[in-house]
Amino acid sequence: MRIVVVGDAGLDVVARHEGPLVHGGDTRAQVGLTGGGAGANTALWLRAAGADPVLLARVGEDPGGRLLRTELEAAGVTCAFAVDADAATCCVVVLVDPDGQRTMLPDRGANKHFSPADVDTVGPRALAGADHLHLSGYVLLDPSSRPAGLAALEAARAAGVPTSVDPQAAALITDPDRFLADVRGVDLLLPNAAELAALTGSGDPAAAGELLGHVGAVAVTTGLDGAAWVDADGMRTVPAQPAPCVDSTGAGDAFNAGLLTARLRGEPVRDCLTAGVQLGAQVVSQVGAQPAPGSLPV
Repeated sequence: MRIVVVGDAGLDVVARHEGPLVHGGDTRAQVGLTGGGAGANTALWLRAAGADPVLLARVGEDPGGRLLRTELEAAGVTCAFAVDADAATCCVVVLVDPDGQRTMLPDRGANKHFSPADVDTVGPRALAGADHLHLSGYVLLDPSSRPAGLAALEAARAAGVPTSVDPQAAALITDPDRFLADVRGVDLLLPNAAELAALTGSGDPAAAGELLGHVGAVAVTTGLDGAAWVDADGMRTVPAQPAPCVDSTGAGDAFNAGLLTARLRGEPVRDCLTAGVQLGAQVVSQVGAQPAPGSLPV
C-alpha cells in the first residue's frame, strides 16, 4: 500500500537530562542526534508496519537535508523533497526528563517555506498510485505553510485519494474554527486528548462526536487509557499496551502509522486501534521518535 505523508522532515537533538534543568548552569545529559520531524517519523513507522511510504516535504540545501534523504531512502521511504537554497533544514532540540516526558524547542527551518508550488511540482509524482494521504497538522498550524497543507488536501481529493490529518500540537490550535474549516471533508482526524480538548472543549473521546460534521471519523489517543474510534456508528475503544516510558517523542506518529496500515488492509476498527497502540508502545519504550534501522523491512 502506498501512503503519502505530507509533513516536516528534520533533525532531532535529543537530550535526556538526569535531573531538573539548572537555569544558567549545567545539567548532565545523554545527547544524541537522530532524524526527526512528524512527517518523517510517520513515514518510517509506516515502513516498519509494511507500507510503501512517500514523504512530501521541504528541506534545506545543506548537509542536514542530504543526510535526511540518504537515511530515509536507505530505510525504504521515497523522498519527494522540495529543496530550499536559503533556509536550513528543520532542527528540533528535544529535552527528555527522567520520566520520559519531552519538551521540544523546534525550528521548522525550510519546512516553514513549504508552499503550494512545492505541492504542484512534486505532489503529482508523489500522489501517483497513492492509496492514502496523511497530513501532519504542523503544516496547517504555521501560517507560512498552511496554504501548502490545504493544497495537498485538495490535490488528494481531486485524485480521489482518502485523507487523514493529525492536529499534532494542542498549544498551536489558537483558532479551532479555522482549523476545523481547513480539515472539513477529511476522512479521518487523529487527535490526542489535549488536541481534542482544544477543538471541542473536552478531552473525553465522546466529545469527538462533535467533529463528525467536519470529518468522517475520529481516532483519539488517550495515553495510558488507550485509544478510541468515533464515527457515525458510535465509539469503540481499546486499552493501552503496557510499556516502560523511556521517551514519549513520536508516540502519536507511530500510532498513526499502525492504525493507517491496518485500516488500509481492511481490518476491523478495534484491530486498527490495537495496531496503533502497539506501535505507540514500541516507540515510548526506546529513545528517539523513529524505529531502529535494523527493525525495518528489507
